[in-house]
Amino acid sequence: MAESWECSVHPDGLSIIGNGRYKGQTLLSVLQTHPQFYGTKRTRCEGLPILVKLIDAKQDLSIQVHPDDAYARMYEHQNGKSEMWYVVDADPDAFLIYGFAHPVTAQQLCEAIESKTLPKHLQKVPVHKGDVFYVPAGTVHGIGAGVLIAEVQESSNVTYRVYDYERTDQHGKKRELHFDKAVEVMNMNPSQDVFQKPRMIHYYPGYCREIICRCEYFETERIQISQSMLFFVSEQSFQIVLCLDGEIELCNQDMGVILRGGECAFLPADVGECTATGNATILKIRC
Repeated sequence: MAESWECSVHPDGLSIIGNGRYKGQTLLSVLQTHPQFYGTKRTRCEGLPILVKLIDAKQDLSIQVHPDDAYARMYEHQNGKSEMWYVVDADPDAFLIYGFAHPVTAQQLCEAIESKTLPKHLQKVPVHKGDVFYVPAGTVHGIGAGVLIAEVQESSNVTYRVYDYERTDQHGKKRELHFDKAVEVMNMNPSQDVFQKPRMIHYYPGYCREIICRCEYFETERIQISQSMLFFVSEQSFQIVLCLDGEIELCNQDMGVILRGGECAFLPADVGECTATGNATILKIRC
């Protein structure tokens, strides 16, 4: 599958609970019935403020940009979209597009699109397994062929497509571009500090953990478990666990679930002490 929304209450892709007392219900319906599951820290928006997905790019994906909160709420009646990418896997010579290689103007972009030369203005970044990128709203970006991404983002589905490599569908029709809106929200200056800076890895018996992204919307940890890890989910925020590879058993006093690579668990706020046992790499996300 090209894209899988692993944890979402967005109407364009509702997550269905796979086990336990709420099996078969949407995550949205459960959270509407039990708003305390969000935690006390949620103040930014209605509903689950983040969305977690996996993106598997078989070919180069379109060049696009997302608006910030102010613009999106005014014109799209949704949140804006800042996001984090974790490269789960990548083919040799795989790349991402991240921002511009040099300053540009709207006129230059328009001419480049018409002449099919936009890629020469874009910053092409080689990627490898384990790389992390924070992509704030307004950053022009694209995922290259052969890259598997775990994405953590604001809960939003607003995308302005800038360029689609002149591709057509089976009827010879090109996909719609959103150039006018895109130039209103994009940052046309070169992007600096593309890669996340070196991070402190904390080692413990049976696991190690590091914060790979912390922004105003979410905090993401990468945790490599070789035996077992104990952690705590407080009343402040729900947590989301996305298993990237391997297998763990995730338990607390009331529940237990097996997670394998590509599977995701939502932990309600205030479930307290939890253990993750097995051999796996996971992302743990909270607000």
